[in-house]
Amino acid sequence: MKDRIKQVLDGILERFKSGDIPEAVAYSMYPMADDIPSTKWSLTNRILMFISGTADARGYKQWLSANRYVKKGTKCFHILVPYIRKVEDEETGEEKETLIGFMSRPVFRYEDTDGEPLDYKEIELPDLPLLERASEWGISVRAVPGDYRYCGYYSPKRKEIALATPEEKTFFHELSHAAHEKVKGGLKGGQDHFQEIVAELSAQALCILVGKQANDTFGNSYKYIERYAKEAKLAPHSACLKVMTQTEKVLALILKGKDINKEAVRKLAA
Repeated sequence: MKDRIKQVLDGILERFKSGDIPEAVAYSMYPMADDIPSTKWSLTNRILMFISGTADARGYKQWLSANRYVKKGTKCFHILVPYIRKVEDEETGEEKETLIGFMSRPVFRYEDTDGEPLDYKEIELPDLPLLERASEWGISVRAVPGDYRYCGYYSPKRKEIALATPEEKTFFHELSHAAHEKVKGGLKGGQDHFQEIVAELSAQALCILVGKQANDTFGNSYKYIERYAKEAKLAPHSACLKVMTQTEKVLALILKGKDINKEAVRKLAA
């Protein structure tokens, strides 16, 4: 058992060496649908789940209770769970629950199971505009579980856009992060305020240029930009102007020579 625990911890340390941990921590902090068991896991175990390439992992019996079955030949990964047992109190003689240590427990990824579909998997992504650009850049786009507190993310390490909503603007936002990464040669870890403003401004511009769902998202976009502008100690308008050059480069890369109405993009900053 101790050897298994050491393997789990060594795996985390290796991720630190490779630089994967900051990203894993960021995405492991994303809230998940309440009916997923891993919602109650520790941050360490959610990190292990993320770096194992899934947004939902469960024990063998948990999958059976969800009417899903682990595929033959599938390998598990291990999480750490507390080992608690009743110990007699020397002073009172009463038994009380005491944390003795930790033990490892095998769990399996959703992707390695078959059976009845889960509710969160019922989301179907539409034929998103510019989906071919993500494919051209080797970025996979998939649906993931989520709730009203978040809609998706872009993982540079895994070359993946994960969406918990079929809304085009969310896809455009994450695609803009991918383009910004190419423009800059890399992105800062976490949610950098200027990177988020570039992504949201680009997403709203793409809605105008090639999308279909723009009008009902302006208010949310302004609030989003306002929040990150405040972190940068700037007014929303000033923050948008500060990143306008980067935004235009992002749009040019995504649209690849298609006409860009720069005046329309600049109006978004007004």
